[in-house]
Amino acid sequence: MSLWKKSATPDQLNQFAANCLVGHLQIKVTAIDDNSITATMPVASFTQQPLGFLHGGASVVLAETLGSMAGHLACEEGQICFGVEVNANHMRSVKEGLVTAVAEPLHIGKSMQVWDIKITDQRDQLICVSRLTVAVK
Repeated sequence: MSLWKKSATPDQLNQFAANCLVGHLQIKVTAIDDNSITATMPVASFTQQPLGFLHGGASVVLAETLGSMAGHLACEEGQICFGVEVNANHMRSVKEGLVTAVAEPLHIGKSMQVWDIKITDQRDQLICVSRLTVAVK
């Protein structure tokens, strides 16, 4: 059984976020299943730090974007959610390719949600682990 209270396709979410930071970083939702949402982001000049590695802040943007989208879909109609805390542990660096993030719920409550977001590289190696807490209004 799906945890989502609102329905959306990856294309709808990508179109919704096209004209903001999400679009500029080329973050793309690629899949939504019953308990998770997945997105990718390229490792390119606009997501790298000056030494050519994926910028930790870009990883956090990817994690918060995906967790926020998941939070929105898990809210009842008429409710919205806002991120109140995000943290990230960077495990490994990457210089090229595509990274993939998967957001899964740790807690879905009436006033708060907590999302676990794992980011991996194209070899499925863990790059970053993030946790996002959202307030539901």
